[in-house]
Amino acid sequence: MLIRLGLFDDHDIVRAGFRHVRAEHGDIGIVAEGGTGREALEAIRHTDMHLCVIDLSMPDLSGMDVLKQAKGIKPDMGLLILSSYAEDQYGLNVLKAGGSGFLSKELASDQLVAAVRTVAAGRRYVSPRLSELLALGLTRDLDQPMHTRLSEREFQIFSKLVVGRSVTEIADELCLSAKTISTYRSRLIEKMGVSSNAELAQYAVKHNLIL
Repeated sequence: MLIRLGLFDDHDIVRAGFRHVRAEHGDIGIVAEGGTGREALEAIRHTDMHLCVIDLSMPDLSGMDVLKQAKGIKPDMGLLILSSYAEDQYGLNVLKAGGSGFLSKELASDQLVAAVRTVAAGRRYVSPRLSELLALGLTRDLDQPMHTRLSEREFQIFSKLVVGRSVTEIADELCLSAKTISTYRSRLIEKMGVSSNAELAQYAVKHNLIL
């Protein structure tokens, strides 16, 4: 079976590297490619694919934004999130949001291929490190950073606030009302034990969460 793969990353060199890896494995074919979140969503709507590999940080929509919307378009399609950040920062949130797995850009090519094949077979890809984090989450939840305990939507809005997006901008991007975003912002500030967007941003910097 040919695994039909979509590849979306705003860095040409990353996509070129992925194509090089794919060329060595005849069971994987890249059937859609692009550098923005909107291109990814368009391909998800109109292209027959087993799974998509999507960069966490893109110019328009983040990988988490695409993941959220894609689950409403093709809920059974595999979605792997790719990032230069370590799994400790974002891996758990990707799984909580319904993603099929998290890939570090430092991943060896054989592990990358294994992840693609695993997700194409209908399973989640969970690396040894992420398995460890999941186990720790079950036994030491109180020791985990506050951001790992945010809901999917809370973390999505948190990620936008800490890079300076306004309430109005976030509302437009997520197709929600400004009042709803303001409510989430207030909840985040209370939950994270801070008093302002600036302190949220400081927390994000401290935990390497700003892309």
